[in-house]
Amino acid sequence: MYWFLVIIVFLLAGIKTQKPKKYQKVSVIIPAYNEEETVAKVVEVVKKVSFVDEILVVNDGSSDNTEAEAIKAGARVITHETNKGKGEALYTGYNEAECDIIAFIDADIQNLTSKKVEAMIMPILEGKTDITKTKFARAHGRVTELTAKPLLNFFFPEISFEQPLSGQFAARKEVLRRINFEPDYGVDVGIVIDADVLGISITEVDIGAIEHDMSPLSDLNLMANEVVRTIINRANKYGRVIMIDDIGYFIRMSIVGLSLVILGLFTIFFVSFVPLAIGIMITVIGLIIAMYYIVKVIVKSIVMFKKTPKGNLVKSFVKIHFPLIISIILLLLMISTFIGAAHFENGVLSIEPNSRNLIVYADDSQRDNPISVRGPYTVDAAIEDESDQIRMPADAMMTLGVKANDTIQVDDTLYLINETRDGEPNILRLPNEVKDFFNLEEGNVIQNSRLKEVFESSTITHSYESENCTVDEKYVVSSRNVRASTYEIFLDNHSVVYSSGIFKKNSTYDITVNNEFITSFNFEKNSNVTFYYQNHTIDIYFKDLNTTSIKKPVRANQGDFLNIDI
Repeated sequence: MYWFLVIIVFLLAGIKTQKPKKYQKVSVIIPAYNEEETVAKVVEVVKKVSFVDEILVVNDGSSDNTEAEAIKAGARVITHETNKGKGEALYTGYNEAECDIIAFIDADIQNLTSKKVEAMIMPILEGKTDITKTKFARAHGRVTELTAKPLLNFFFPEISFEQPLSGQFAARKEVLRRINFEPDYGVDVGIVIDADVLGISITEVDIGAIEHDMSPLSDLNLMANEVVRTIINRANKYGRVIMIDDIGYFIRMSIVGLSLVILGLFTIFFVSFVPLAIGIMITVIGLIIAMYYIVKVIVKSIVMFKKTPKGNLVKSFVKIHFPLIISIILLLLMISTFIGAAHFENGVLSIEPNSRNLIVYADDSQRDNPISVRGPYTVDAAIEDESDQIRMPADAMMTLGVKANDTIQVDDTLYLINETRDGEPNILRLPNEVKDFFNLEEGNVIQNSRLKEVFESSTITHSYESENCTVDEKYVVSSRNVRASTYEIFLDNHSVVYSSGIFKKNSTYDITVNNEFITSFNFEKNSNVTFYYQNHTIDIYFKDLNTTSIKKPVRANQGDFLNIDI
């Protein structure tokens, strides 16, 4: 009994919440002027569409048998005594139509099919859009390509329909009330512009190939004039002329001012041969120009927004203002960089900008990461109980050629190299003794390019691990990258190390195996070293390639260059 009641409750709930779909009636308006040969065929095709409730032919002062042919085909006909123009015909049909959805179809289409009509109306019936604008396969119209599209792209760049002048379209009657019908050939583009600016949903629908009579050149001239007039009038009405003309000039002048500010700041901080007074003067002049014209842009924009209905104006507004927006963002980023580099101490404000370094390796010395952006690094104190460790960002490790668990000798003391903690990507944590030795204080910012200078002459022991052995390479840090040789170590014909170093010709370098001295070699370019340990063969091949390095391998009087643990 319990389960039966539960089922009944669910069924009743489903019945209560399910709302019946409202039936939407469809009217088809066919404007016709001297189309006695085709109007009946168009009416007959439309009659085959099951959801069409009303067919209305507007006979726009025809002098032939258009009216009789339309009546004979079964359409309701409204006749203008004189030819008033396509827009007037559409408006008459719109006023007389009794249905919720209205489709407008030309009377001269020779190959119209019910599928084409359905494709135009169905998106509205399904609730996907408020207006459908058709496109179809044919050679592009001359008025469209030479007149409509260039003007639309200039004044309404957000409108990007392939065929904005297509005469076939459909719409909800309620949205058409908000649109101004032009009395002539400008009606099509006027509807497109109004819908766009007012934020009415409009979709372009492909209905396939269309065949109809080509208009003579005289008619095209008239059509082009009416289309141009409509676009220009709409551009004035919706403030697009102001946007392009006045606001465009103010935007350009604002960008000039902002560019001068950026130039002035750049000369103050980065161009040493330009006097400080000149840099400040350029910055102040640029700031005055920028502020003056930005205020004008804001005032004109507010006027335009008040004048224009809310809708897709924002798209065009952003496109027109985009250069100014980018310039403002650039200046704000520059200023934020300077603010971040500001230090106030003992009544003195000091601004020392530091930037990241773009690293690009022209050779294959960094096979896994040939390009990266590194630094800058901020000096901080070592963590408590880590006085024997240096925590170093991954970028800094790459610059010095080290990795976690390597060691570095500073002032005869060994320190373990460790990774930075989470949330501290560019913090360089140094024990007090290391900071004192390098003359560094907490808060100092070190550019990646200066990192080698800071650690110059420090001795690093870097480990390479492979399946068969571990190789410790010991070198002294050089303050700059210089021409170097690459070398590759083979253990029993298996490569275990590929590295590079600044070797000094005719200098001696020691090699140990399992911390036991084995051999020394005198370096010569492109020379090879081979030695044996127990039943193992160890080969070192040197090559003088086009590479650079900051690693100066320790010579015999400084320690062991290599130690191989097998």
